[in-house]
Amino acid sequence: MADNYLGKKMEDFLAGKSSAPKRTMSFAKLVAKNRSYRGFDNTFTVRADQLRRIMEVVPLCPSARNQQVLRLRAVLADEADKVLPHIRLGGALRELKLPLQGTEPRAFIVICSTVAEDKYVNMDIGIVAQTMLLQAVEIGLNGICIGAFDHSAIQQSLNLPYEPMLILALGRGAETIRTVEISESDSHNYYRKDGIHYVPKLPLEAILLK
Repeated sequence: MADNYLGKKMEDFLAGKSSAPKRTMSFAKLVAKNRSYRGFDNTFTVRADQLRRIMEVVPLCPSARNQQVLRLRAVLADEADKVLPHIRLGGALRELKLPLQGTEPRAFIVICSTVAEDKYVNMDIGIVAQTMLLQAVEIGLNGICIGAFDHSAIQQSLNLPYEPMLILALGRGAETIRTVEISESDSHNYYRKDGIHYVPKLPLEAILLK
């Protein structure tokens, strides 16, 4: 019986059915990998089920006063052209006119609100946007929050009943992004050098109040 048990375990292992717990990314690494991508691999197509999995975390998120006023609109590749002309990426790198041709995002989640924007709505938007982006990274995708867009044009082109507040672009990132530690007096603008996108970040000691 022992031989049969060990043999079955080996068969399961070789078949990828090992009962050993699957290693998952630590939360700190998940946050570190959650960078803002402005260029995407257009040979990769984001599926509807992937966007749904990302959006599924939203009902689990905290909501200021539990108002739950945010609404989501998924946009896949067949509708991407309704969004692309009305968004702007890379405000600190205007000379590059990002995204570069051929690296445009082809999937989006548009976040709307059923009530007028206020500090509570903004709290909710920040929470759900970051949570969805972390979920995207967890399933192997990348994304970026887009606040620079033509609100009226997006609302009209997607026939939205509510004004869009924020847009997430999603896909498989096609950039190399690195964070670099800076002092408070240094420039906080992100920059590119030798094909690498650098994001300046203050260290923990610089943001702790004493």
